[in-house]
Amino acid sequence: MVGFKNRYMIVEVFLDPNRDLDGHDPIIITQFNVSKGIKDSILVNFGECGLASSLGSFQVKYVNPTTKLCIIRASREEYQKVWSAITMVRSIGNCPVLFNLLDLSGNSNNREMDTLLPC
Repeated sequence: MVGFKNRYMIVEVFLDPNRDLDGHDPIIITQFNVSKGIKDSILVNFGECGLASSLGSFQVKYVNPTTKLCIIRASREEYQKVWSAITMVRSIGNCPVLFNLLDLSGNSNNREMDTLLPC
């Protein structure tokens, strides 16, 4: 039996970094919003072929709207393409965002992931 080799990226999302800190977020971060933003970035930067090749195991596994942390899964062959597309995402919906990669791991049962993600 052959197992699929994946990479897991822990990403922090900064919403509208130029806004005043009034405690009100303009958009709620969900798996759908993050996934759509990354897929749109892959399509713009790598075309339809790049999008099709990276969608095989691409998945936003976890999103915490409070801490703005996400876990994104991508195949070992395509994780660099997904990573660069994440870097080029500038907005989700109409809200400007920035992504910060905190960790890159080969499995999701890593102790480092447990320490980065709060309970």
